[in-house]
Amino acid sequence: MTDRVEINADVMQGKPVIRGTRIPVELVLRKLAEGATTEDLLDAYPRLAADDIRAALAYAADTIAHETVTALSSQ
Repeated sequence: MTDRVEINADVMQGKPVIRGTRIPVELVLRKLAEGATTEDLLDAYPRLAADDIRAALAYAADTIAHETVTALSSQ
């Protein structure tokens, strides 16, 4: 799925975008978090496909899965 997401320094300042578009993964995730449905996104962004939305979610999950968390002392 993440073959639908690309990072290119020349596109949107290197932010992850849906391949072949200037639609940032962050935008897709924010719209979903705000309650937008897949159908809402497909209507609003005609170049977007349902597989692109799933790829954005998979990319976010993979990114979080490989994140390093460091606990700080509360002192």
